[in-house]
Amino acid sequence: MAQHEDDQNEQRVREHAYRLWEEEGRPEGQAAAHWEKARELAAIEQNQSTTTRPRPAGTRAKRSQPVEPLEALENQGDFPGLADQGEESRPPKRRARQKP
Repeated sequence: MAQHEDDQNEQRVREHAYRLWEEEGRPEGQAAAHWEKARELAAIEQNQSTTTRPRPAGTRAKRSQPVEPLEALENQGDFPGLADQGEESRPPKRRARQKP
């Protein structure tokens, strides 16, 4: 079974590499770049079906810790915003040069 999946994956990579090569006008010396991009595209295709699969109803994600640490929520108001950084104040005027 694993050999069959490997063969299918290799075929997808070949098809992607060929398509990329043709789309770029069949340039010479770009095989390594096309194969690398093709492997990446095949991996994205392969993983997309499993990452977009919905979670079965009634199941929850197991988390040992909250998504954000509690300190971040407790200190949320302690950090300055843009209004605290002098956005409404004007910069000091430049002094006129004195002639020697």
